[in-house]
Amino acid sequence: MSERASSKQSLLVDSERCALLVIDVQNCFVPGGTLAVADGDAVVPLINQLGKVFSNVVLTQDWHPADHISFVTQHQGKQPFETVELPHGTQVLWPAHGVQGTEDAALHPGLALPHAQLIIRKGYHRTIDSYSAFYEADQKTATGLAGYLQARGIDTVFLVGLATDFCVAWSAEDARKVGLTTYVIEDACRGIDLNGSLGVAWERMSAAGVKRIQSTDLL
Repeated sequence: MSERASSKQSLLVDSERCALLVIDVQNCFVPGGTLAVADGDAVVPLINQLGKVFSNVVLTQDWHPADHISFVTQHQGKQPFETVELPHGTQVLWPAHGVQGTEDAALHPGLALPHAQLIIRKGYHRTIDSYSAFYEADQKTATGLAGYLQARGIDTVFLVGLATDFCVAWSAEDARKVGLTTYVIEDACRGIDLNGSLGVAWERMSAAGVKRIQSTDLL
């Protein structure tokens, strides 16, 4: 199959072996939130449509303590979106967002995915970030998602959500690392594009074997 799959026949969803991973579609990442992704709320109706194609749906949710190490407020003299070096690597410093138990951290109220079976909360350890649905930023600490999918007999995942160049991309790359056939549905995602990060993310995903598709390839 080519890098950009386009044949609907080749993308028929096997209800037993495929899952839709909905990445961080939360109030904090849509307009009006603390770390808004431009046009982020536009993905919600499309994700709801895509959800009807899948029997297996998993949601992820940023779930940070108020003093999380990735927050710029924890680093005196730093500005939002600057970087620092931490034991697990380079860390972008974000405005405080997705704080546990707040409305800002809640899933977007427009999501209509009542059949979703699992919510993976990530980033809850104060000293390490967690963009990926599969591993924290040290690339060692597992969230348990890989084991869950394996136990369910799921070998193929389709990713949607926010943001393309951070949590979606890291999740997609890690999905490949654990041996899953992986698709990112481009028009059901939105990116931040911080200093060219969106283009770099697509290059990384392609190199990892992630397939880039559109919602029309499924709907």
